[in-house]
Amino acid sequence: MEEGEIEIDSIEPIGFPDITSALARESGFLGVLDLLKVAKHGKGENIYLVRFHFVPPPRLRPSSPSKNSAKSRSHAT
Repeated sequence: MEEGEIEIDSIEPIGFPDITSALARESGFLGVLDLLKVAKHGKGENIYLVRFHFVPPPRLRPSSPSKNSAKSRSHAT
């Protein structure tokens, strides 16, 4: 991973019905099964949707950084 930081935007508990194909694609996966292969750990009793974005190191940031210009990702775990 390149230099920089991950900044958490939100963490929210969700259920299996909330894990949709659209959420999987938004999270960078081909579909729900691909997401679950990566995200499921242990018993899988608790599911959290973590939304975050990458913050480049100061030397690589634009002169007027904007939170909206950072690449956002979400990940269901």
